Amino acid sequence: MKQLLYGVAYYDEYMPYERLDEDIRMMKAAGINLVRIAESTWSTHEPQNGVFDFTSVDRVLDAMHKADIHVIVGTPTYAIPTWMVKEHPDVLAVTPNGPGRYGARQIMDITNPTYLYYAERIIRRLIGRVCEHPAVIGYQVDNETKHYHTSGPNVQLQFVKYMKEKFGTVERLNREFGLDYWSNRINAWEDFPSATGTINGSLGAEFSRFQRKLVTDFLAWQTRIVNEYKRPGQFVTHNFDFGWKDGSYGVQPDVDHFAAAEALDIAGVDVYHPSQDRLTGKEISYCGDTARSLKGASYFVLETQAQAFPHWTAYPGQLRLQAFSHLASGADMVEYWHWHSIHNSIETYWKGLLSHDFASNPTYEEAVTIGRDFARLSPKLIHLQKKNRAAVLVSNESLTSLEWFKLPGGAACYNDIVRLMYDRLYEMNVGCDILHPGSDNLESYELILVPALYAAPDELLERLNRYVENGGRVVYTFKSGFANEHIKVRTGAQPGLIGKACGISYSQFVEPQAVTLRGDPFQVGLDDNRIETWMELLTPTTAQVLAWYEHPHWGSYAAITENQYGQGTAIYIGCLPSAAVMGKVLERACRAAGLWGKDQEIQFPLVVKSGTNEEGHAIRYYFNYSEASQSFVYPHGDGAELLADRRIHAGDRIELERWGVAIIEEAAKRE
Repeated sequence: MKQLLYGVAYYDEYMPYERLDEDIRMMKAAGINLVRIAESTWSTHEPQNGVFDFTSVDRVLDAMHKADIHVIVGTPTYAIPTWMVKEHPDVLAVTPNGPGRYGARQIMDITNPTYLYYAERIIRRLIGRVCEHPAVIGYQVDNETKHYHTSGPNVQLQFVKYMKEKFGTVERLNREFGLDYWSNRINAWEDFPSATGTINGSLGAEFSRFQRKLVTDFLAWQTRIVNEYKRPGQFVTHNFDFGWKDGSYGVQPDVDHFAAAEALDIAGVDVYHPSQDRLTGKEISYCGDTARSLKGASYFVLETQAQAFPHWTAYPGQLRLQAFSHLASGADMVEYWHWHSIHNSIETYWKGLLSHDFASNPTYEEAVTIGRDFARLSPKLIHLQKKNRAAVLVSNESLTSLEWFKLPGGAACYNDIVRLMYDRLYEMNVGCDILHPGSDNLESYELILVPALYAAPDELLERLNRYVENGGRVVYTFKSGFANEHIKVRTGAQPGLIGKACGISYSQFVEPQAVTLRGDPFQVGLDDNRIETWMELLTPTTAQVLAWYEHPHWGSYAAITENQYGQGTAIYIGCLPSAAVMGKVLERACRAAGLWGKDQEIQFPLVVKSGTNEEGHAIRYYFNYSEASQSFVYPHGDGAELLADRRIHAGDRIELERWGVAIIEEAAKRE
């Protein structure tokens, strides 16, 4: 690619009247140079079994090519047609809630042979038809794929085969999972029960791991088919989504993003988030850092919001702020879902770039300015290279484990702990990557944050110990190191193998009731000097205590410690602290790791992101994520502010209007 892609999902099939030419005219005026089509309309392309009609695809491809707009074609396999269910009702997923019913999308069993037969047929017919078309630059396989909790008899049979291959004998399985409890012992593979009814967390979590593998295998299968047709220069991608909490939020529980991305050419993500007064950029940053880390390269934002919900419709300036925030994390594409607002069905009020009247509006008019700047600045901003020295290690297995063994009251989940740590780095303008348990490049980082690594094999914990011993710095939270990869609690003192690097031990934990930290050790004030939900009663062995609990009975125990181990340092946070306390602890770790510099003196709501462009020049993005204007003194080398096309010198004061953006390219090349 030689240019940034600025796009929309486009569904000509949904239009209430003919307006393709007018849509293209408005797209060109907005600098839209890409559309994604076809992923949602299987029933239009195959109205009856074996009867194909690609008229709508052909006309859009021809029209877009004439207008010099690129096209990504999606495989339309995530929403199945009525005739398939009528002829083969078994294609619907059986879940813990019972047999599926037709109506919603993503209701099929992605392992069902009949579904896979028809899915392969429509993929081959569609991709075989479009692959030579000059408008097509790439393909999206499926759409926000997950396992949809499929767990019927055929899935259970596959799970038993998987378990046989993994464990070999039922004796080993019983031992690893502790299945003697409540007579859950399995004495013959033929007696293996459905995993959906299990009370055994080890077995339940293993089934979740298996279900995530179904997603990995399904996307790899689709990719192999598309690769048979893909021309040189074309790519295959997928739009991964994330956990959800009023927007994209943390690790996706139903997909192993790192494993599933291996088959793809380019990682793609869908990023949605609160807006208006709640816009912070944190979701954009977290999802972007994850996407970039999947392949270690630039990525695509295949869906993000234009207007969306009434409480998400962006204030003036916010659409620009969001678009350039995606680029600052390493995106080469920003694509809105969707072009036009739909006039019926369930997503009627998930509004697109155009409202229901199809006319120009303030959001569209702001998009015009983005498209113009994307086109003008593509040579400067495309393929941003980022070299971060901090990372956050996330774990699907730990997420699943903490769903089985929830924190008291259900007030906090795994992703809350991930975001508690990640968001503090974001606020301090410390760039980071996202690691997973199989990452083999720990030594590339000065600092690694490890939120609630509840379930982990010995090998991973020993690797983390060696990383610290060899000079690295780790910050662990509570619940780390507690159980092995099968969620079997370790039999020694906690926190298990990492105890020697952390210099602590504990055997008891409690739910805090009005517990604070003695003496406000981080000077955060009365309201923030608190903990909640969970506290481990830490006894230091070699560690220095950074904070003690303030409590008449638990006051002799440590809450937060720091330990020198070999050449490095491990901090252990044995409780769920306030955001302010977490921020102070991570600031301490960042300073010790040499990650505190000029950018860290500029803190949220001013956000700084940086990287190196293809010309070898530093690119520095500055964002004002607030309703008030902000200013700062530019601390780096002389260069040019690209949006306003003006010279900038070290020491200049830069003013950012509310929700404003500045992009500075340093004049000197980086060594």
